[in-house]
Amino acid sequence: MKIRNKVRPHAWLAALLILLGVAAAQARADFCGRVVKVHDGDTVTVLAGGAERRVRLAGIDAPERGQPYGSASRRALALLVGGRGVEVIESGTDSYGRTLGRVRVAGTDVNAAQVRDGYAWVYRRFENDLALVTQEAEAKAARRGLWRDPEPVPPWVWRERHPQKPAAQGAVSPGAAIMGREEPR
Repeated sequence: MKIRNKVRPHAWLAALLILLGVAAAQARADFCGRVVKVHDGDTVTVLAGGAERRVRLAGIDAPERGQPYGSASRRALALLVGGRGVEVIESGTDSYGRTLGRVRVAGTDVNAAQVRDGYAWVYRRFENDLALVTQEAEAKAARRGLWRDPEPVPPWVWRERHPQKPAAQGAVSPGAAIMGREEPR
């Protein structure tokens, strides 16, 4: 009995620390809102405080539109967050003016889910999170999502091989490429 009594205070302390950790993680969200558009497998628009904010999921890179698994990646993200309330932990702004961030929905790390399910790579140029790298290796070993392809091409290589032409030459403008539609010249 004495051992059991000594264990209980430690169990309560552990439970309290876990709850405090969860509360702290929720308090870390820089903003909350509802996803109103899923652009591709790593970019969403969140309506927060009456304003739309384009959010690029930090640390991951999903296949581009027109690239194998690009549509599947977008669909997977849409199933996770489309129309749902999310929390965003900001980590900066990218060169296109998008908010970079970790996105959570109902306690799930969406960035990690895209990698875990095989719908995005860890963007090692900007991310070295060991948990994400491990999830990518597990997805690859299990041949989930894009890892079913015997030789999947990372999006950063795809973009090098398929550069966008300047808008003046009649190609898709950079803003339209993000939206996935062409704009008239």
